[in-house]
Amino acid sequence: MRLDKFLKVSRLIKRRTMAKEVADQGRVLVNGLQAKAGTPVKPGDELTIQFGQKDVVVRVERMEENARKEDAATFYTVLKETRREQEDLF
Repeated sequence: MRLDKFLKVSRLIKRRTMAKEVADQGRVLVNGLQAKAGTPVKPGDELTIQFGQKDVVVRVERMEENARKEDAATFYTVLKETRREQEDLF
């Protein structure tokens, strides 16, 4: 499954267009490598996603083409969530 579609179906990112933009900006890593929206993901892959000042690392557990809201959280496991310190501009 494409990275952008997985991010949308799993509800890690709300809209697929936003998932595509985030991936194409280089803010998503798949198994430690920078990924584009079309990068294939499979169960067992580790995704690192930069959300503003927060980095979230998740492991892909399973995937389906469509999912109900209640099932979306079972598609991944959060491994680590860290907050990046804001860099001083001066």
